[in-house]
Amino acid sequence: MGVSDMNLQGVLDDIVAELSPRLGEGRVATYIPALARVEATHFGIALRTREGAEFRAGEAGRAFSIQSVSKVFSLALAMRIHGQDLWAGIGREPSGNPFNSLVQLETEQGVPRNPFINAGAIFVADRLVSSCAHPREALREFVSTLCGEEIHFDEEVAASEAATGFRNIALANFMKSFGRLENPVEPVLDLYFHQCSLAMSCAQLAHGMGFLCADGVNPHDGRQVVSHRQARRINALMLTCGTYDAAGEFAFRIGLPCKSGVGGGIVATVPDRLSLCVWSPGLDETGNSALGMAALESFVSRTGLSVF
Repeated sequence: MGVSDMNLQGVLDDIVAELSPRLGEGRVATYIPALARVEATHFGIALRTREGAEFRAGEAGRAFSIQSVSKVFSLALAMRIHGQDLWAGIGREPSGNPFNSLVQLETEQGVPRNPFINAGAIFVADRLVSSCAHPREALREFVSTLCGEEIHFDEEVAASEAATGFRNIALANFMKSFGRLENPVEPVLDLYFHQCSLAMSCAQLAHGMGFLCADGVNPHDGRQVVSHRQARRINALMLTCGTYDAAGEFAFRIGLPCKSGVGGGIVATVPDRLSLCVWSPGLDETGNSALGMAALESFVSRTGLSVF
């Protein structure tokens, strides 16, 4: 059965109904003060097919802090600018450790294991600082273009991240001590904290990630965002590294390229078919949305859509 033959709105509505008794499961991220105030009972889900049909349910239009989901956007922009040269200073392997591990970074001489752990995203931010005159605005405009509408930073969240991001500050300084960063730590972290503060809804993220299910083409304007090969590689990294140290469990239970954030959002792609996003702020012990994972597992079960 093709995607166009599925009752996708019914699938999303059924998922909301199925999970409504469980609203509030998990614990919100408390180490970022601006996120600690978010109620765990929110839930939204949205998808966009490659052909442009959009479906949504729950609080799919409510903006939230996308946090590490932003690493997909920054990686895509850096790959677009630097191409293969980007990989000279960063790996492509799962970490198997917490996303903010200092121990692994020391063992591997300041080379991040992959671009979706914090050290890797800081490395990517450093390369964007090197190549963009105004890196914050360059990233914001890039994301806005992908979504077809203006996307903005939440300055309160960015300030909250900067005031409490001691582990990220340590990671950046650690990498700098190994000579892995080209720029001073301050502007690199400024970009990193701001990208994490991007405020977007499930519907916007499903739209903005559409290039990953369309061979790298922006679904809004038909322009090539990244090459077909680069889009395939981003999807591969999402599958193997996109959900912290639970990537194996996500691949086993869901079987889709995913990228999560501690704001409770998870984006997923079905290559050549659709992109989707689910949001529920309550996190499990791995830092992934508890109901978000359940929703994606239900989606795959109901539709049969998987890369396997």
